[in-house]
Order: sequence, then C-alpha cells, then structure tokens
Amino acid sequence: GGLPLCSLVLVKMGLQEDFDAAAADAASGAGNMPKITNDQKLELYALFKQANVGDVQGDRPGMLDFTGKAKYDAWAKIKGMSNDDAKKKYIENVNTWKA
Repeated sequence: GGLPLCSLVLVKMGLQEDFDAAAADAASGAGNMPKITNDQKLELYALFKQANVGDVQGDRPGMLDFTGKAKYDAWAKIKGMSNDDAKKKYIENVNTWKA
C-alpha cells in the first residue's frame, strides 16, 4: 500500500519549490504584499525560520531589542511544528496575503 518512494520524493520536492517561490514573493515585499501587517510579517518570519532551522534557538534578545524580541517570540510560538507544516502554512499565508 501507499505511494512508491519516488512519488513521496516528488511531493517533497514540489513543496520545497512552492516554498521557495513563496519566499521569493514575500522577499519582493511591498509590491506583492502591500497590505501585510507587522503581525503577518512576524508570522511569515517565524514560519520561514521554523521551515529552515527548526525550533527556536538561542536566548531571547534583551529588553531594548524590540524587533529581536518580537521575532524570537513569534518563532517560539510555533515550536514543535514540523518543517513541512511550516512550509505549507508559509505558502498558504503568502498566497492569501498577496495582492
């Protein structure tokens, strides 16, 4: 039963390609996603880090590093999410938030 291994590899490859395309869309920024909020930017940041690095790493930035703290907290919020799930959610969000 189930899919042959080569099909699973293709599915994974497709996900990575879709993720890379979504990341390129997000990186091109305001032109593609003019109405994105700071909270949405933080969510994309966290999903991107989770997809590429895994669970949050390092110490939480200091009190005066507001941006660093916000990024760290957003990433810490999704601790335990699998890389593939993070990629899927990232792609879904970019596609939803694109103009």
